[in-house]
Amino acid sequence: MMLSLNNLQNIIYNPVIPYFFFFPDQLDPGTLIVIRGHVPSDADRFQVDLQYGSSVKPRADVAFHFNPRFKRAGCIVCNTLINFFFGREEITYDTPFKREKSFFFFIMVLKDKFQVVFNGKHTLLYGHRIGTEKIFFFGIYGKVNIHSIGFRFSSDLQSTQASGLELTEVPKSGTPFFFCIFAWTLEGSFIHSIPYCRTFFFQPSNRGDISKIVPRTVYFFFKDSTVNHSLTCTKIPPMNYVSKSLPFFFFLNTPMGPGRTVVVKGEVFFFSKSFNFFFLAGKSKDIALHLNPRLNIKAFIRNSFLQESWGEEERNITSFPFSPGMYFEMIIYCDVREFKVAVNGVHSLEYKHRFKELSSIDTLEINGDIHLVEVRSW
Repeated sequence: MMLSLNNLQNIIYNPVIPYFFFFPDQLDPGTLIVIRGHVPSDADRFQVDLQYGSSVKPRADVAFHFNPRFKRAGCIVCNTLINFFFGREEITYDTPFKREKSFFFFIMVLKDKFQVVFNGKHTLLYGHRIGTEKIFFFGIYGKVNIHSIGFRFSSDLQSTQASGLELTEVPKSGTPFFFCIFAWTLEGSFIHSIPYCRTFFFQPSNRGDISKIVPRTVYFFFKDSTVNHSLTCTKIPPMNYVSKSLPFFFFLNTPMGPGRTVVVKGEVFFFSKSFNFFFLAGKSKDIALHLNPRLNIKAFIRNSFLQESWGEEERNITSFPFSPGMYFEMIIYCDVREFKVAVNGVHSLEYKHRFKELSSIDTLEINGDIHLVEVRSW
C-alpha cells in the first residue's frame, strides 16, 4: 500500500524521540494521523499518546494511549489517563508490530472511537472514554525510530489531490459531510490506494422529506487526460433521520463497464454475522456479482445468479478484511475481464465476469448487518 504524504496538511520528518506536537486544529471525526517508522532490535515498548495538555507533573489527561510492547509474544495496550490514573487496559495480542521491522499505520478519529489500521489492515478499535474536543497535543515516547508523521484534519476545505486525481468542482451549499475514502491506482492485478479525505456538501431534498437520498455529482479529471469523469455521491442520512432500514438500492449514474468504480462506506455492527452487495441487471433480474462477507465463519463469498440459477461459489482469499465494529471503505472496480475489490486500501480479490452484458448492470442492492454511510460511483 502506497501513501502520498503530499495529501497531508502537516508532515514531520525524522523527529527526535521523545517527540511532542501541538495540534493546530481540533480532532473532529475524520481526522487522520499517519505514522511511518521502524522498531529497533532492542525495543521493549513505545507509545503514541493523544493528550489534553503538555504538562508532565502533574501529567495531563490522555484520551488515547496506544502502546505496542515487545516482550514475550508482544501485544498492544490501549488505555485512557484521567486525573493521573489509567483505566482498564484493552489488550490486543495479535500485534503486527515486530522488532527490526518497519511499520506504517494510521489512527483515524471516528465519532465514538479511534480506529488503527496497520499496513492497510484493520488492527483495532478503541472507544472514546473522554471527549476528543480537548485533544491538542500528540506525543511519541519509547524505543522507536520515526521516519515521518503526517496529519490531516477534517476541517480542511482546501483542494485535494490524490494519486493523480484532482477535484475540480464541489457543491458549496447544503449540509457538510466529511468522508475519508481510499483513492485507487491500478498496478497489474492489484489495487493500490491512498487515503483521500474531503468535505462535501449535500443538498436536502426539494420535497422536504429528509428520509430521501439525494445524489450529487462532482467532476474529476485525471492528470494528462482530456476525459472528465463524473462522480455520483449519495449520502445516507444519520440513523435517526432514516425512515427505512436496509435493503438499500443505489442506481448507477452510468451503467457498469470497464473503468467503472463503485465505493461503499459503512460500519460493521458488533453483532454482525453477514451482509450482502448485489450488482443487478435490471431488465433480466440476473445478479452479475454477489459479494457476501460472513463474519461468523470469516468467509468472503462471491457468486452470480444467472438464468434463475446460482453458480459455483468462490471463497479463496488471503485475509478476511472485515471484523465486528470496524469502519470500512470498499472499492469495486470493473475491469475488462473481472471485478477487482479492495477493502480499506488493501486489494482483496478478483472475480471474473460471468455476466457478459456489463452495460445492463445498473443497480446495487445492499442489505445485512451494517450501518451504511455512503455509496458512490463514477
